[in-house]
Amino acid sequence: MGASIAEIQQEVWNLLKASQCVYLATAEGDQPRVRPVTLLDIDRKFWIATGRRSAKARQMLRNPNVEFCLPLSETCGTGYLRVAGISAAETDPETRKKIGAQIPFLSEYWSGPDDPNVVLFRITRVEIEYLKPGEMTAVTFLVQP
Repeated sequence: MGASIAEIQQEVWNLLKASQCVYLATAEGDQPRVRPVTLLDIDRKFWIATGRRSAKARQMLRNPNVEFCLPLSETCGTGYLRVAGISAAETDPETRKKIGAQIPFLSEYWSGPDDPNVVLFRITRVEIEYLKPGEMTAVTFLVQP
């Protein structure tokens, strides 16, 4: 018998570290754009920090639909974690301060979370597709914001 959805969800959250590299897809018009970014999982909420003038920031502000993929590999095969959601720039100063304090590289590139040149995007209305390495069928589920 297979794992329950609760067990699968827990397995997915165990795969997501506080900060890791994923491949983010945005759209520029009708052209998809994919690049590696640092994804932050803070309290089971997804965040991306980037420069306000970056291409990804402009694309996410114009079209908030995003996806990211985390490739998974084990000796028994390959799999992936694919997440689709809606990005929104965080404007609340207290939230920016709280999240910014948990981003190690923020002070390397900007003066802090209140720097007008940094945008913190939260990804909400999340759909997760998980293909466990070595399996043939992915499991899809929604995460409530």
